[in-house]
Amino acid sequence: MSKYLNHMTTVMLFTIASLTAHANTADEEQQAAANNTPVIETLAVNVDENSFSCIREMSPVRHFYVDNLLGDIESTLAAANNPKGAKYPTGSVVQLVPTEVMVKREPGTSPATGDWEFFELQVDEKGSTIAKRGFVDVNNRFDGNCFTCHAPAREPWDFICESDHGCESIPIDHSMTGALQRSDPRCGEAVPQSGDWMALFKLKAMVTVGTTMKWVKETF
Repeated sequence: MSKYLNHMTTVMLFTIASLTAHANTADEEQQAAANNTPVIETLAVNVDENSFSCIREMSPVRHFYVDNLLGDIESTLAAANNPKGAKYPTGSVVQLVPTEVMVKREPGTSPATGDWEFFELQVDEKGSTIAKRGFVDVNNRFDGNCFTCHAPAREPWDFICESDHGCESIPIDHSMTGALQRSDPRCGEAVPQSGDWMALFKLKAMVTVGTTMKWVKETF
């Protein structure tokens, strides 16, 4: 029942955001037409399993990594480092841990999510496999919906979560995310720092406990 309610909440949030975003987009299009503003064509962002590789080969920003599939990494870094928040350019990739990633798609792809598409990945030494992608059914390892978590950071952070951006908190700290980044199997041999293996052990235990509790609630 709780899983059904969480899913319905996500769908409702997505629907409300979609209606608001489409209304805003219509207003912007009317204003652009009135001002004779030219339409700027955007390159397509083709995303497949080859789009993702070693997280540490991306550009580091504080505790996460960014890239741009269209090559405009300078604009992506400018948005990520703007202290007042900014909209990320098309093609931006934002990743905190190897198995979860956001990609900024073409304008109009999904106004409700700011054109971000969420991905759940399975990773090993051979590369990445896309397990789930989209806007509604992609969850993190704690079964929290990615869109629902990121929605509070819509303005002015363009849906990018950090500790002070209003996002739903997750039971994971920087020691755990850092350990996951340094042990990304796509990067080859791990480069652990002191405390990494304990952080990974704690994270695995937390996920196991959470999965068990979920099973108990759904079963009984």
